[in-house]
Formats: sequence, structure tokens, C-alpha cells
Amino acid sequence: MANRRKIFVCSAGFGEGHNTAARNLCTALNEIGGDRVDAEFFDVLGQCRPRAYEKLRRGYVTVMNRAPWLWSAMYRVFDSNGPSGPFMALLAPERREFERRLAEDRPVAVVSAYPMYGYLLDHIARHGGPKDFLRVTVVTDSISINSIWHRCGSDYYCVPNEETAEVMRQAGVASDKLRVLGFPVEPRFADAGAMPERPEVDGPEGRRVLYMINAGRRAAPETVKRLLALDVALTITVGRDQEMKATVERLITERRPRPRPVKIIGWTREVPELMIVSQIAPGQEEGNAQLLVQNNAGRLGLDPGQIAGAVEEAFADGSRVYREWSANIAKLSRPDAARDNARFILERAFAVPTP
Repeated sequence: MANRRKIFVCSAGFGEGHNTAARNLCTALNEIGGDRVDAEFFDVLGQCRPRAYEKLRRGYVTVMNRAPWLWSAMYRVFDSNGPSGPFMALLAPERREFERRLAEDRPVAVVSAYPMYGYLLDHIARHGGPKDFLRVTVVTDSISINSIWHRCGSDYYCVPNEETAEVMRQAGVASDKLRVLGFPVEPRFADAGAMPERPEVDGPEGRRVLYMINAGRRAAPETVKRLLALDVALTITVGRDQEMKATVERLITERRPRPRPVKIIGWTREVPELMIVSQIAPGQEEGNAQLLVQNNAGRLGLDPGQIAGAVEEAFADGSRVYREWSANIAKLSRPDAARDNARFILERAFAVPTP
């Protein structure tokens, strides 16, 4: 370990997409970097002030569920002005801890999958702190890109698709700083034989639907009712919400018997593909939904009726629409994106080609 160079992959738990990208990128960096690299998932908020962090995280989820208009307003403020001086002053303990780790570990690269870190790094550099490392920002949103992602410094921006790259070019980001490398999904998705073959959609194990209950919980019971009425094998994720789990279990009992199975899952990191988007966080997730819909890779359903209708449409007429979505998702997908991002980062950090 003594000869390995540290790479920080920075994230925060305000939206699981950031953490997912960061963890997958860590896996790929350590896999490809081998004996040269020690890539560490780094969440300075969680490490520095865990109790305050958990309160903020829960507050974020509450705002998303109960007052999305408030988050939309905050999103627009950040887009127009970036983080304010008072806001950054509140992060002084995190900044000091981050600077301490930079000085102690002397990383060869710092990768940010959450935009706050770029501003902390800018402040540290302006005040004489460590800055002799590669800075890479991995943008986890699509198309609707808040300027907070690129108002701070970064040597490169790795983006999930060309549509996002064009939005950032139009916003003034230099083309030579942009790399279209995909969203870092788990590296195992790219390994032949690593994933089980998907059953035939109209076979006995087909017509499988995943309904993830995260935000938008008020409409969840009615959505579950609508989905239980359909001829589909249904998996429902309820996270750590035991009250919601009890509600879903009651609804399932009321609908028995059913021709196809129903499964309830608690909190998990095992998230398969989604083709129907049931809620959008104002701002950052609008572009993700737009990407799916404009490429005919899914539908947007914002209430229980629309969601059930989209599922029925998908499986009607010999599952014609479902097959179209699957084919178009395959065109959008980049299963080796985590490794592609990792190779790019390692090549720039060490200035040598990477296998």
C-alpha cells in the first residue's frame, strides 16, 4: 500500500445518483489501477458532522416529498448565483477536514461526483492549500445542467451523453474539457455472463415491473393498487420505511389471489433498469426524464393513473412498446462507462496509457 497513490472520489447523500456513480467509479479505479491506486469513496459531510449531515439529508428528502416547489426555487438560485459566501462559510469544518486529508494523503487526483467539492477545492487552493493534483468532475445529471456544476474549477468534465455535453458547451465550458464517457454504472454490467439473461417478456416469468417508492410517497398506495390490478410480476421497494411496508403488505393481501407474484424489498443498492419515471426532482432530474422520453426509451407518468396506463401500453399488442423501449435503452446504455471514466482519469493522472 505504501507505493499506491490516493484518489479521492467525492460524493454526498443528497440524491443517490451521486453516491452510485462515485462508488462504481471507485470500484473501476481500483480494478484498473491495480497496485498503483488506492481510490477512496470520500463523503466529507458524512465524516465530519454525521449528525448534522443526517438531518440535512432527511430535510432534503422531506422537501422533495412535500414541497418540491421549494427545491425548485433553491435550484434556480444556485443556477443563477452559485453557492453564496454565507453558505460556503457554513462548510468551514468540512473545508478544514478536506484540506487536512489532501495534505496528509497527497492524492494524485480528486474526482467530484457532487458539485459542492469543486467550491471547497477552489477555496483551499486560493488560501495556499494543496492543489497539485488532477481535478475531474463527473456530472451525474443529463441535459438540465445547473451551472453549479461548472462555475467552479475543474481540469475535465466527464458527462453521461452528447446532449449534456452540448448543453455545457452552450453554457461556455470549453470543448477540450468535456469528455462523453457515460454514467458510471456497476462495472459488472459490462462483463459477459455476469448478468442473468432477461426472460422472454410474454413468458411465464416475463412482464416484470419494478416500482421504487422513494419520493412521492403520498401517491404510492394508490399506485400500488393500480399496479396490483395488472397482469404483471411486481417488485416493490419501500426502503427503510416500515409504515409504508405495512401498507403495501395490506394492499397485497387485499388483492390475493394474483396470477403473478409480488415481492417487497427494503433498502438496497441493487437497482435494475427503469423505463417509467414516476417523479422528477425539479431541476436536475428533468433532463434525465427528457433523455428517456425524447429517445423513446420510456414514459413519464406523474400520477397513479398515468403510471398504470404506461405499464399497460408497454405490454399491449405483444409487448411492442416494451420491446421498442428495450432496444432504445440498449442504444443509450454504456455498460462499461465506469471503466471508461476510470481509464480516462488514470491516464491523465499518471500520464501513461491504461489497459
